[in-house]
Amino acid sequence: MSAQHLLLVSAAVLFAAFVQGATGVGFALIAAPVIGIVRPDLLPVCVLVLMLPLNFYVMWRERGAIDRVGAGWISGGRLLGTAGGLWVLAALSASHLSLFVGASTIAAALVTLLMPAFSPGRGAFVAAGLVTGITETATGIGGPPLALVYQHQPAPSMRSTIALCFLVGELVSLVTLMAAGRIDGSQLQAAAQLLPALVVGAVLSRVVHRHINGRVLRVFVQVFAIVSGAALLLHSF
Repeated sequence: MSAQHLLLVSAAVLFAAFVQGATGVGFALIAAPVIGIVRPDLLPVCVLVLMLPLNFYVMWRERGAIDRVGAGWISGGRLLGTAGGLWVLAALSASHLSLFVGASTIAAALVTLLMPAFSPGRGAFVAAGLVTGITETATGIGGPPLALVYQHQPAPSMRSTIALCFLVGELVSLVTLMAAGRIDGSQLQAAAQLLPALVVGAVLSRVVHRHINGRVLRVFVQVFAIVSGAALLLHSF
Protein backbone atom coordinates (compact mmCIF):
# COMPACT_ATOMS: atom_id res chain seq x y z
CA MET A 1 0.00 0.00 0.00
CA SER A 2 1.06 3.57 -0.61
CA ALA A 3 1.60 5.81 2.42
CA GLN A 4 -1.67 7.61 1.72
CA HIS A 5 -3.64 4.39 1.44
CA LEU A 6 -1.97 2.98 4.56
CA LEU A 7 -2.97 6.07 6.53
CA LEU A 8 -6.57 5.84 5.31
CA VAL A 9 -6.94 2.13 6.04
CA SER A 10 -5.16 2.47 9.41
CA ALA A 11 -7.68 5.13 10.46
CA ALA A 12 -10.53 2.82 9.47
CA VAL A 13 -8.96 -0.13 11.32
CA LEU A 14 -8.37 1.96 14.47
CA PHE A 15 -11.98 3.14 14.52
CA ALA A 16 -13.28 -0.33 13.68
CA ALA A 17 -11.28 -1.93 16.51
CA PHE A 18 -12.58 0.71 18.92
CA VAL A 19 -16.19 0.09 17.86
CA GLN A 20 -15.92 -3.69 18.07
CA GLY A 21 -14.14 -3.52 21.42
CA ALA A 22 -16.89 -1.27 22.77
CA THR A 23 -19.97 -2.97 21.29
CA GLY A 24 -18.88 -6.46 20.20
CA VAL A 25 -19.51 -5.94 16.46
CA GLY A 26 -18.57 -3.57 13.66
CA PHE A 27 -14.94 -4.25 12.78
CA ALA A 28 -15.45 -5.90 9.40
CA LEU A 29 -18.45 -3.73 8.51
CA ILE A 30 -16.22 -0.66 8.85
CA ALA A 31 -12.83 -2.00 7.73
CA ALA A 32 -13.76 -4.36 4.86
CA PRO A 33 -15.46 -1.78 2.58
CA VAL A 34 -12.54 0.65 3.02
CA ILE A 35 -9.98 -2.07 2.29
CA GLY A 36 -12.14 -3.20 -0.63
CA ILE A 37 -11.95 0.25 -2.17
CA VAL A 38 -8.18 0.60 -1.69
CA ARG A 39 -6.96 -2.99 -2.14
CA PRO A 40 -9.70 -5.54 -2.90
CA ASP A 41 -7.06 -8.27 -3.30
CA LEU A 42 -6.47 -8.13 0.47
CA LEU A 43 -9.99 -9.38 1.21
CA PRO A 44 -10.92 -11.42 3.15
CA VAL A 45 -7.56 -12.59 4.53
CA CYS A 46 -6.32 -9.26 5.88
CA VAL A 47 -9.56 -8.67 7.80
CA LEU A 48 -9.63 -12.22 9.18
CA VAL A 49 -6.01 -12.03 10.38
CA LEU A 50 -6.54 -8.67 12.09
CA MET A 51 -9.65 -9.93 13.87
CA LEU A 52 -7.81 -12.81 15.55
CA PRO A 53 -5.98 -10.74 18.22
CA LEU A 54 -8.89 -8.32 18.53
CA ASN A 55 -11.46 -11.01 19.28
CA PHE A 56 -9.13 -12.90 21.60
CA TYR A 57 -8.69 -9.69 23.59
CA VAL A 58 -12.44 -8.94 23.77
CA MET A 59 -13.25 -12.56 24.68
CA TRP A 60 -10.63 -12.69 27.44
CA ARG A 61 -11.60 -9.30 28.87
CA GLU A 62 -15.18 -10.47 29.61
CA ARG A 63 -14.71 -14.25 29.60
CA GLY A 64 -17.00 -14.73 32.61
CA ALA A 65 -20.05 -13.60 30.59
CA ILE A 66 -19.66 -16.04 27.66
CA ASP A 67 -22.79 -17.95 26.61
CA ARG A 68 -21.08 -21.30 25.99
CA VAL A 69 -24.22 -23.14 24.86
CA GLY A 70 -25.11 -20.54 22.24
CA ALA A 71 -21.49 -20.31 21.10
CA GLY A 72 -21.40 -24.08 20.60
CA TRP A 73 -24.46 -24.12 18.31
CA ILE A 74 -23.20 -21.09 16.37
CA SER A 75 -19.80 -22.69 15.85
CA GLY A 76 -21.45 -25.85 14.53
CA GLY A 77 -23.37 -23.85 11.94
CA ARG A 78 -20.24 -21.84 11.22
CA LEU A 79 -18.32 -24.97 10.21
CA LEU A 80 -21.04 -25.89 7.71
CA GLY A 81 -21.02 -22.43 6.17
CA THR A 82 -17.27 -22.28 5.52
CA ALA A 83 -17.50 -24.41 2.37
CA GLY A 84 -20.12 -22.05 0.96
CA GLY A 85 -17.87 -19.07 1.56
CA LEU A 86 -14.99 -20.80 -0.19
CA TRP A 87 -17.24 -21.49 -3.18
CA VAL A 88 -18.17 -17.79 -3.37
CA LEU A 89 -14.48 -16.84 -3.39
CA ALA A 90 -13.70 -19.32 -6.15
CA ALA A 91 -16.65 -18.20 -8.27
CA LEU A 92 -16.08 -14.43 -8.13
CA SER A 93 -13.38 -12.23 -9.65
CA ALA A 94 -11.84 -9.38 -7.63
CA SER A 95 -14.28 -6.81 -9.06
CA HIS A 96 -17.27 -9.09 -8.51
CA LEU A 97 -16.05 -9.80 -4.96
CA SER A 98 -16.07 -6.05 -4.32
CA LEU A 99 -19.67 -5.92 -5.53
CA PHE A 100 -20.55 -8.86 -3.30
CA VAL A 101 -18.89 -7.24 -0.26
CA GLY A 102 -20.68 -3.94 -0.89
CA ALA A 103 -24.08 -5.55 -1.36
CA SER A 104 -23.58 -7.90 1.62
CA THR A 105 -22.54 -4.99 3.83
CA ILE A 106 -25.62 -2.94 2.97
CA ALA A 107 -28.00 -5.90 3.31
CA ALA A 108 -26.51 -6.97 6.64
CA ALA A 109 -26.66 -3.45 8.02
CA LEU A 110 -30.29 -2.99 6.98
CA VAL A 111 -31.33 -6.34 8.46
CA THR A 112 -29.56 -5.53 11.74
CA LEU A 113 -31.28 -2.15 11.91
CA LEU A 114 -34.79 -3.38 11.09
CA MET A 115 -34.94 -6.76 12.85
CA PRO A 116 -37.43 -6.72 15.75
CA ALA A 117 -36.59 -8.06 19.19
CA PHE A 118 -36.77 -11.85 19.69
CA SER A 119 -35.44 -14.56 21.98
CA PRO A 120 -32.99 -16.78 20.08
CA GLY A 121 -33.19 -20.58 20.23
CA ARG A 122 -31.09 -23.43 18.87
CA GLY A 123 -32.32 -22.92 15.29
CA ALA A 124 -31.50 -19.21 15.35
CA PHE A 125 -27.99 -19.92 16.66
CA VAL A 126 -27.27 -22.53 13.97
CA ALA A 127 -28.69 -20.31 11.21
CA ALA A 128 -26.59 -17.37 12.37
CA GLY A 129 -23.49 -19.55 12.37
CA LEU A 130 -24.26 -20.89 8.89
CA VAL A 131 -24.70 -17.43 7.34
CA THR A 132 -21.64 -16.13 9.18
CA GLY A 133 -19.56 -19.03 7.83
CA ILE A 134 -20.47 -18.13 4.26
CA THR A 135 -20.07 -14.35 4.46
CA GLU A 136 -17.01 -14.24 6.72
CA THR A 137 -15.04 -16.80 4.70
CA ALA A 138 -15.88 -14.98 1.46
CA THR A 139 -15.60 -11.35 2.57
CA GLY A 140 -14.38 -11.13 6.18
CA ILE A 141 -17.81 -9.81 7.25
CA GLY A 142 -19.66 -12.06 9.67
CA GLY A 143 -20.91 -9.93 12.53
CA PRO A 144 -24.48 -8.97 11.59
CA PRO A 145 -26.05 -12.47 11.97
CA LEU A 146 -24.42 -12.82 15.39
CA ALA A 147 -25.44 -9.31 16.36
CA LEU A 148 -29.02 -10.20 15.46
CA VAL A 149 -29.22 -13.16 17.82
CA TYR A 150 -27.48 -11.38 20.71
CA GLN A 151 -28.60 -7.76 20.23
CA HIS A 152 -31.06 -7.91 23.15
CA GLN A 153 -28.76 -9.80 25.54
CA PRO A 154 -26.59 -8.09 28.21
CA ALA A 155 -23.69 -6.21 26.60
CA PRO A 156 -20.88 -8.25 28.27
CA SER A 157 -22.50 -11.52 27.11
CA MET A 158 -22.96 -10.18 23.59
CA ARG A 159 -19.38 -8.91 23.28
CA SER A 160 -17.63 -11.94 24.77
CA THR A 161 -19.76 -14.63 23.07
CA ILE A 162 -19.56 -13.03 19.63
CA ALA A 163 -15.80 -12.63 20.10
CA LEU A 164 -15.45 -16.34 20.92
CA CYS A 165 -17.56 -17.34 17.89
CA PHE A 166 -15.52 -15.03 15.69
CA LEU A 167 -12.26 -16.43 16.99
CA VAL A 168 -13.20 -20.05 16.31
CA GLY A 169 -14.70 -19.19 12.92
CA GLU A 170 -11.75 -17.08 11.77
CA LEU A 171 -9.32 -19.87 12.54
CA VAL A 172 -11.47 -22.30 10.54
CA SER A 173 -11.76 -19.85 7.63
CA LEU A 174 -8.03 -19.11 7.54
CA VAL A 175 -7.09 -22.79 7.62
CA THR A 176 -9.58 -23.45 4.82
CA LEU A 177 -8.30 -20.52 2.76
CA MET A 178 -4.71 -21.63 3.28
CA ALA A 179 -5.52 -25.16 2.14
CA ALA A 180 -7.17 -23.68 -0.96
CA GLY A 181 -4.11 -21.54 -1.75
CA ARG A 182 -5.95 -18.25 -1.18
CA ILE A 183 -3.42 -16.73 1.25
CA ASP A 184 -0.27 -14.93 0.11
CA GLY A 185 2.47 -12.81 1.65
CA SER A 186 1.04 -9.44 0.60
CA GLN A 187 -2.12 -10.01 2.63
CA LEU A 188 -0.14 -10.97 5.74
CA GLN A 189 2.23 -8.02 5.27
CA ALA A 190 -0.69 -5.61 5.05
CA ALA A 191 -2.19 -7.07 8.24
CA ALA A 192 1.17 -6.58 10.02
CA GLN A 193 1.29 -2.94 8.88
CA LEU A 194 -2.21 -2.35 10.23
CA LEU A 195 -1.64 -4.10 13.57
CA PRO A 196 -0.52 -0.94 15.48
CA ALA A 197 -3.78 0.81 14.55
CA LEU A 198 -5.73 -2.25 15.69
CA VAL A 199 -3.97 -2.25 19.08
CA VAL A 200 -4.64 1.45 19.65
CA GLY A 201 -8.33 1.06 18.83
CA ALA A 202 -8.71 -1.98 21.09
CA VAL A 203 -6.97 -0.25 24.01
CA LEU A 204 -9.15 2.85 23.61
CA SER A 205 -12.27 0.68 23.70
CA ARG A 206 -11.31 -0.54 27.17
CA VAL A 207 -11.69 2.97 28.51
CA VAL A 208 -15.32 3.32 27.43
CA HIS A 209 -16.78 -0.15 26.90
CA ARG A 210 -18.58 -0.23 30.27
CA HIS A 211 -20.11 3.22 29.84
CA ILE A 212 -20.78 3.73 26.14
CA ASN A 213 -24.35 3.79 24.84
CA GLY A 214 -24.05 0.63 22.79
CA ARG A 215 -27.40 1.01 21.02
CA VAL A 216 -26.55 4.46 19.67
CA LEU A 217 -23.10 3.37 18.57
CA ARG A 218 -24.49 0.23 16.87
CA VAL A 219 -26.90 2.38 14.87
CA PHE A 220 -24.00 4.62 13.89
CA VAL A 221 -22.00 1.57 12.78
CA GLN A 222 -24.87 0.35 10.62
CA VAL A 223 -25.30 3.76 8.97
CA PHE A 224 -21.56 3.95 8.37
CA ALA A 225 -21.65 0.45 6.92
CA ILE A 226 -24.43 1.37 4.49
CA VAL A 227 -22.48 4.42 3.29
CA SER A 228 -19.25 2.42 2.97
CA GLY A 229 -21.00 -0.42 1.15
CA ALA A 230 -22.59 2.04 -1.27
CA ALA A 231 -19.20 3.66 -1.92
CA LEU A 232 -17.70 0.22 -2.63
CA LEU A 233 -20.53 -0.60 -5.05
CA LEU A 234 -19.99 2.68 -6.90
CA HIS A 235 -16.22 2.09 -6.98
CA SER A 236 -16.75 -1.36 -8.51
CA PHE A 237 -18.65 -0.09 -11.56
